[in-house]
Amino acid sequence: MSDLYDLYQEMILDHSKKPRNRGSVEDATNQAHGHNPLCGDKIRVTVVLEGGVVKDLRFEGDGCAISTASASLMTESVKGRSREEVDRIFSTFHALVTGQKPDVPAEELGKLAVFSGVSEFPMRVKCATLSWHTLQAALDDASDPVSTE
Repeated sequence: MSDLYDLYQEMILDHSKKPRNRGSVEDATNQAHGHNPLCGDKIRVTVVLEGGVVKDLRFEGDGCAISTASASLMTESVKGRSREEVDRIFSTFHALVTGQKPDVPAEELGKLAVFSGVSEFPMRVKCATLSWHTLQAALDDASDPVSTE
């Protein structure tokens, strides 16, 4: 368990200090904004969705280390995936961080499996899932048009 905790700490620190895919996608087809009023985390996710596949995505905003690291790892995990695959990964990730038994082995989440420890801190679940809920909103509803300004 200590090894997993050490990996969790290392991964969170790495992805929060040097987030991958930070910024916005210029030719985004979808976007959504997310906010966690309990801690003040805010995020915007921009996505290029082509033929039901996430071709590119990025995030921007301000959040705690867990929120930022989760967004960074999310972007790496879902880029190039179909909408169905994104939904399955999110469902598995959500079950993992909320302490439920995922439908598939947590190892299938790859690097995202380090977030299993979040389930021990219920107040941090919203931090870990904010980017995921925001991505789902972007994929579900194109009524939040991407600004061209």
